Amino acid sequence: MFKVLLGTLLLVNIQYNLWYGQGGYQEYNVLQQQVELQRQTNNSLKTNNNKMEAEIIELKNGLLTVERYARKELGMIKSGEVFYKIVE
Repeated sequence: MFKVLLGTLLLVNIQYNLWYGQGGYQEYNVLQQQVELQRQTNNSLKTNNNKMEAEIIELKNGLLTVERYARKELGMIKSGEVFYKIVE
């Protein structure tokens, strides 16, 4: 009788630690979710970095990109061009 009770208590203790203890199944699931969220964040940041790196290379090598930025951000026009502003 005592051995059965002791065995049952040990089994319950092992199961409790497996599911709820430190390093158990619930903690594993939480860590997996955090890892996946961090992976998504990293991928987004890598994509953004790649775009910025391509823009930097283009700005260093090509005048068309500089001209596009000047037109868009600063409202500049080339000499000989006429600027029309349409107001609705």
